[in-house]
Amino acid sequence: MISIRDANANDAVAIARLVNTAFLVEQFFIERDRTNPEVVRGMMKKGKFLLAEDEHSLVGSIYVELRGERGYFGMLSIEPSRQGMGVGHRLVDAAENYFLDAGCMWSDLIIVNVRTELLALYGRWGYKETGTAPYDDPHPTKIPVHFILMSKPLS
Repeated sequence: MISIRDANANDAVAIARLVNTAFLVEQFFIERDRTNPEVVRGMMKKGKFLLAEDEHSLVGSIYVELRGERGYFGMLSIEPSRQGMGVGHRLVDAAENYFLDAGCMWSDLIIVNVRTELLALYGRWGYKETGTAPYDDPHPTKIPVHFILMSKPLS
């Protein structure tokens, strides 16, 4: 049984740990932690994190932010042993419902082009490519990368 709740500042350490574990798959193009508790707390000032928990532990998280008629989500992170079990889809559904409740008409996300499996996954969930953007993270990468912008209309 998975439940979803809003995170609070006390969850920042657990969120950072989960995100960093889930994003270890990106070490082929960048060597660093994805985030830390201070960054998570800072993000909570502009948006919020939704958490997926089972009866024992945190199994997933997603960052959501309202941007006028658009909702943005990022840092979708699932405990690696729980990936492929629908937790990510439940969190994206929760994010989209949050956006709808706030009056948003669109849900937006950004992925790194070298994570091609994410392009296919979000495509199955109704997201379409809307453009590209330079990779603006100040940390150097091992290979050239850029961002892919994706959106989905909400109804």
